[in-house]
Amino acid sequence: MTGFGNCSAASILLISATLLLASCGREATRGGDATPEVAAVLDSMNAAAARADFDAYFRCFDEEAVFLGTDATERWDKRAFMAYAKPYFDRGKAWTFTSIERHIVFTDDGSTAWFDELLDTQMSICRGSGVLQRKAGAWSIRQYVLSMAVPNSIADTVIALKRPLEAVLLK
Repeated sequence: MTGFGNCSAASILLISATLLLASCGREATRGGDATPEVAAVLDSMNAAAARADFDAYFRCFDEEAVFLGTDATERWDKRAFMAYAKPYFDRGKAWTFTSIERHIVFTDDGSTAWFDELLDTQMSICRGSGVLQRKAGAWSIRQYVLSMAVPNSIADTVIALKRPLEAVLLK
């Protein structure tokens, strides 16, 4: 083995495997590794909702943010979402979402991040996904999509339950 000095084949294999595993442990990033910063915004948002801190929760969202809820009619700009959410926060308990698994990827210039995560919620497992953008050195949520995870084995039952309720939206 030329070029590796006194390294044994086993050592080279161990080093290669370690490097491969390390590279698989995080999503691809560009423009520096901002993964912890983006994760901190998402964690802060979830923590603020759990303690019903309205101002801290909505500071995580960009002024141009859009929130898509689990109901087909729930597409809100930030102001409309704030109006919807305010009564929940005012009663002292909004919602508690705990991230189970999260994936974050970035644009080549590192200014935009996409995420998806599985969440433990009062609705059982849900998926949160969306886009964050870095402006003036700070990350904020531009779009957030909350969806309920429906196991494939009961999808037909769920579809039968929701079809009559959503029929009016299809007209």
